[in-house]
Amino acid sequence: MRIQGKVTVALVLAVLVQAGGAAFWAGAAAERISALEAAAATSRPVAERLARLEAEMAAVRAQLDRMERRLEAENAR
Repeated sequence: MRIQGKVTVALVLAVLVQAGGAAFWAGAAAERISALEAAAATSRPVAERLARLEAEMAAVRAQLDRMERRLEAENAR
């Protein structure tokens, strides 16, 4: 099998268009990744604060349960 040495203008143009499309796609993907990284960086402190609030709510709920048990025990007397 032998390939001719001719390269047509259409072939060169097609390769350039595909290379441009790949570069455009890579740029758009990089921009989306940058936006997601920025969003993740700003949401991290909020997530940490939410975790602390959940732990605090669990402690408050446990304390409330103890108080209710004491009141029920006093009312049962």
